[in-house]
Amino acid sequence: MKILLGILMFFILCPLFIISNNNLALSKSENVEIFRDLFLRWVDQIYQNFQVLTGEAVKQEWFLK
Repeated sequence: MKILLGILMFFILCPLFIISNNNLALSKSENVEIFRDLFLRWVDQIYQNFQVLTGEAVKQEWFLK
């Protein structure tokens, strides 16, 4: 349950950082589009990093000889 709560907090706080770091007022439609693009790039980067991490973990020799 704690892990799920941590993941939920992560996916709530990080978009807030995107908004604050780029000074986006989401009341303007052009800023909403900018936020959407930045957020989707951020999620895509997380996905790509997870793929690389998983691939490297699979390549490791986990059993002692």
